[in-house]
Amino acid sequence: MPIKIENQATVKIPKKTENTIQSVFEVIPKEHMRGLTKLVLVDKVIPDSRVPLPNLSELPGLYHPKQGNVQPWYEIAVGTLLSADGWFKRIAARLNFKPNLAFLVLSLQAQHYHLTLSHGIKKHQLEGAIRSYTEKYHELWREQQAGWRAKLFKPIRPWLDKWARKLRKRYTAEQKRKSA
Repeated sequence: MPIKIENQATVKIPKKTENTIQSVFEVIPKEHMRGLTKLVLVDKVIPDSRVPLPNLSELPGLYHPKQGNVQPWYEIAVGTLLSADGWFKRIAARLNFKPNLAFLVLSLQAQHYHLTLSHGIKKHQLEGAIRSYTEKYHELWREQQAGWRAKLFKPIRPWLDKWARKLRKRYTAEQKRKSA
């Protein structure tokens, strides 16, 4: 059963938002989405008593697990993803909207998968498991959406990754040296 996408946002969203969400759901195995019914796009996340956060209005998405006979669903705050602060921030938010939306949908899906379908993960291991799940499927989605630039740089990507690991290692060593 396909997931229903409801647009309750008054903010003007990019034209192909629903297509982006559907392309993200195509990457995820169907058995991982069992029980999921809908995804709701809203301006801001509606305050929920279950989430004790002071900045709930800045929360970009919220996973609503199954409660009683209500099936699990997602809520995405489009107003948070599309910043309206200044001209440059608006342009940057529009340019990064598609990958940010994909990453958010995948993180909500990872929460659904690990909270309802995955077994054997303890509460303190949940954050790392969700992060790795999200990164894995975001990588698959990016490769599926890739254009000519990604195909051009794919042969040198292992070298760039190795270089990034080396720089990260050097940075952490320097931070430890400064703090000691």
